Amino acid sequence: MEVAEILGVSKKSVYNMCANGTFKCVRIGTRLRISKKAFDDWLDGRDNT
Repeated sequence: MEVAEILGVSKKSVYNMCANGTFKCVRIGTRLRISKKAFDDWLDGRDNT
């Protein structure tokens, strides 16, 4: 999982972040997708939720 690698956290942590709304995620089949823009905005502190 690329986001987990970038942030240096576990996959479970990323799943929890998606579940609590930290990232805007879309489930496609069994996979979660986080848009690059949503991730970059969160990383830059510009979360618009």
